[in-house]
Amino acid sequence: MGEIEGSYRVLQTPGTRLGAQFNAGISTLEPGQSLSGNMVSGSKSHGRGLQIRVQGLDDSQEFFDIDVSCTLSIPSPLCIYTALSLQFVTHLEVSCLIVWLEPTKPIMKQVRRPANTLFRLSVKFFPPDPGQLQEEYTRYLFSLQMKRDLMEGRLICTENTGALLASHLVQSEIGDYDDIADRDFLRMNKLLPYQEKVQERIMELHRRHLGQTPAESDFQILEIARKLEMYGVRFHPAADREGTKINLAVAHMGLQVFQGHTKINTFNWSKIRKLSFKRKRFLIKLHPEVHGPHQDTLEFMMASRDECKIFWKICVEYHSFFRLFDQPQPKSKAILFTRGSSFRYSGRTQKQLVEYVRENGAKRTPYQRFVFPYTRIYSLSERLVRFPTDKAYFIAKEILTTERTYLKDLEVITVWFRSAVIKDNAMPEGLMTLLFSNIDPIYEFHRGFLKELDQRLALWEGRSNAHVKGDYQRIGDVMLRNMCALKEFTSYLQKHDEVLTELEKATKRLKKLETVYKEFELQKVCYLPLNTFLLKPIQRLMHYKLILERLCKHYSPAHRDHDDCKEALKEVAEIATQLQSSLIRLENFQKLTELQRDLIGIENLTAPGREFIREGCLFKLTKKGLQQRMFFLFSDMLLYTSKGVTATNQFKVHGQLPLYGMIIEESENEWSVPHCFTIYSAQRTIVVAASSKVEMGKWIEDLNMAIDLAKKSQEKSSIFLDVSLEQESEDDMNSSRTSLEKQTHHRANTTMHVCWHRNTSVSMSDHSLAVENQLSGYLLRKFKNSNGWQKLWVVFTNFCLFFYKTHQDDFPLASLPLLGYTVSTPEESDSIHKEYVFKLQFKSHVYFFRAESEYTFERWMEVIKSAASTTGRMSLLIPKGGPMEINGN
Repeated sequence: MGEIEGSYRVLQTPGTRLGAQFNAGISTLEPGQSLSGNMVSGSKSHGRGLQIRVQGLDDSQEFFDIDVSCTLSIPSPLCIYTALSLQFVTHLEVSCLIVWLEPTKPIMKQVRRPANTLFRLSVKFFPPDPGQLQEEYTRYLFSLQMKRDLMEGRLICTENTGALLASHLVQSEIGDYDDIADRDFLRMNKLLPYQEKVQERIMELHRRHLGQTPAESDFQILEIARKLEMYGVRFHPAADREGTKINLAVAHMGLQVFQGHTKINTFNWSKIRKLSFKRKRFLIKLHPEVHGPHQDTLEFMMASRDECKIFWKICVEYHSFFRLFDQPQPKSKAILFTRGSSFRYSGRTQKQLVEYVRENGAKRTPYQRFVFPYTRIYSLSERLVRFPTDKAYFIAKEILTTERTYLKDLEVITVWFRSAVIKDNAMPEGLMTLLFSNIDPIYEFHRGFLKELDQRLALWEGRSNAHVKGDYQRIGDVMLRNMCALKEFTSYLQKHDEVLTELEKATKRLKKLETVYKEFELQKVCYLPLNTFLLKPIQRLMHYKLILERLCKHYSPAHRDHDDCKEALKEVAEIATQLQSSLIRLENFQKLTELQRDLIGIENLTAPGREFIREGCLFKLTKKGLQQRMFFLFSDMLLYTSKGVTATNQFKVHGQLPLYGMIIEESENEWSVPHCFTIYSAQRTIVVAASSKVEMGKWIEDLNMAIDLAKKSQEKSSIFLDVSLEQESEDDMNSSRTSLEKQTHHRANTTMHVCWHRNTSVSMSDHSLAVENQLSGYLLRKFKNSNGWQKLWVVFTNFCLFFYKTHQDDFPLASLPLLGYTVSTPEESDSIHKEYVFKLQFKSHVYFFRAESEYTFERWMEVIKSAASTTGRMSLLIPKGGPMEINGN
């Protein structure tokens, strides 16, 4: 078989798959350390001095005096996760190769002429999601690597993507757009090989980044780069057994094979049993189940033994870093003879780095930076960027953050849904005109409004140099101008009633439209029931009104911004009053149509005059004991349903009881069941139990109110039927034991499903209140047992938190329904020693969130309390003078 020159067995130890399970914590330099002062281990000369040259990620070069026998490495606090290391070029007979310097071996044993060699500081390991790197300094270093890869042609992308990356680099370096400054900077700095060709496009894109901080720019660079196929790819030329030229590369998940710049194969670490090389041949031994016992070894030919060994070493290091728990031990040397390479990865693994950050996070000095034209200034000891602390600023920022979410919500209709119906030609021309001619002008108006808000907040924060030109710490003038302009759209908003009705009729009449509608609701971008988005324009008026009321209350009458805010409030209040009755009607119609789609066994739920009152979970007394049922109370009837095991998560109707003539009676003493009451109807009598005294009180109160209204209206309907209770299947019974976490349907976070799993109820009053309490913004999130904080864009709407990486994302990564959760400040035992942190808990599920200021902390607490716990929602509805006993769920 020949001598095995180097081999590495790919261990498959339990629990070694780390990958994305950890949010990589990153350390910067320790207090008092500097990059130049810690670059060299044993840098003091003892008579055998040598000077070497090192190029940083920003292309600056420094000289270091070292001892010829010393090792050369980056200080460990700096190289956390990004694993910054030094590269140098070695000249071989057939080619020149880039080699990583081994930190444990003396330089003289690795480099023939250190004094004549340029060492380059570079990123060694590329994580799958660099956006999760926690520290700003590390993200900055990573963005510099992306900048270098872009310029050197390794980060291959389209010209438009290249221009977008370059625009963020410009914003990061010189701040907000300025035509002269942009042209000077691009003339002096080369960011792309084809820069002149796309310069105008770079400047056009840069103009859109107004107010974006350097840290935000770095984040955007990494977010765009990670999605490119060539992100982190380093080619190693080879040939397959047929002699076809290919390129090999290694990544966090395993080995990749490219033909040209097209990836043609990937071998995951889990498929690989052993890596080895024999002279020029690089061998990959697969597990038998992958290719069968007779084709378990893949062979590639490289130009030389040295090239083969270099690539083999990189593979060993990547596997060790991303897959192993502990730092691998060096291979022991044989006493008499050696067979094979003793090389092993000598650094920390990803798991160890996470532990390092957890233990040392509190010791590090925060990294701050400030942007001047053409340069960055960094400080490890003091904060140079100081944002406003005035409450008015944070109220204005709330307008901006919620406007961003609102515009994204409008795009669900104007961009995404339009594209879906046009693609399948599913909507009649008349309905297309009615729908989009009403919402398009509103969308365009708010695009301009958002831009104005963004510019004003950028000036208020001093993120650009424009603040020197005049008075900018106010928002009233912007609000007044735009609230007056909104009056022109009143006629459009008044047509939303017709739009919603006609869309519902068309989906019932046209099978193709119904199919497109349902399929669209399954898309991630449609994170709420589709017709909910059509209510947003009118609901947004109510938000403006509430926020302006808060501003007017905060300002003294003498404040320069008070009069504009007061006038703007007057304008929006006038429009809101005109549309209030329309909003109530629309919200009711939207809720009825949503329920119609989720309920099996009832038709025409949207009958004229019917109003939704409450939905929630009660336990119904049957021959088999108490069984969980979902109840729906309307102005004319009470439905009860069971949740079947279906792909669509729909509820099956088992009973329809008319309210006319119904009687409600408390009966827990009679049945010895807590929180129990009896419902007497014309057709049938049922006994139900609530989860708490509060829940029982809410149901009885709403039922009696609805019964009185039905009695006064003297309306009797002939459509009510009572479905036989014996038809309930075993599946229906068992389904109550499923948990919310196991549901995979995208609409499992609607209030109906959450009420079912959290054993609670929600009324139409709660829904209306929730509309007023929508909120958006960046928060830091930490799980109960996690090691660090993750920055997320969080949207609160429909009793639920939706999580995005940035405000620019089109759909949420995850959601957290809040019904049943309690919100509080952390306890001493939680060991959270940070300001502005609130705690969310439901049973054993615990989350911590950190806000940026006292005002935003109080706002998040306020809106979550209004939606989360039963007691929180109940306290807003209990009539004065008659409080009920309140118990938690």
